Amino acid sequence: MPPADAAPADTDRPEPARPGGREATGTREGVTVPPPRSAPDAATPAPATRAEPGAAEPEPGADPAEPVAAAPGLTERELRILAFEQQWWRHAGAKEQSIRDTFGLSATRYYQLLNGLLDNPAALAAEPVLVGRLRRLRSSRARNRRR
Repeated sequence: MPPADAAPADTDRPEPARPGGREATGTREGVTVPPPRSAPDAATPAPATRAEPGAAEPEPGADPAEPVAAAPGLTERELRILAFEQQWWRHAGAKEQSIRDTFGLSATRYYQLLNGLLDNPAALAAEPVLVGRLRRLRSSRARNRRR
């Protein structure tokens, strides 16, 4: 416990944020909106114990998580929308603001494009887990609206 006459610099505690301050990115009138975080890994691949005969070796420095080539039948914007949907958002409104900043679209137009993309077989082939999850959410919301 520090002495009562110790200066604030002598303590180990950080100073509290001042109201209206702009210490963090995304701070607006005392409300802090953190940046989006990426989705957790669905499954970690099992380590390879032995290479199969005839299997190609990956290039050194190549990232296996990145697609080798663009998915056929999808535009660059559609690929960016799928990549954007893989992020997780912790605060309401953060995703809508990021949609405007990233794509220059209103949230309504973005979701119209995403809805059409979910019905595209090329999107299902490119990102089957993501598209399947988004389709399930869409059908669940439609069922709830009918009730």
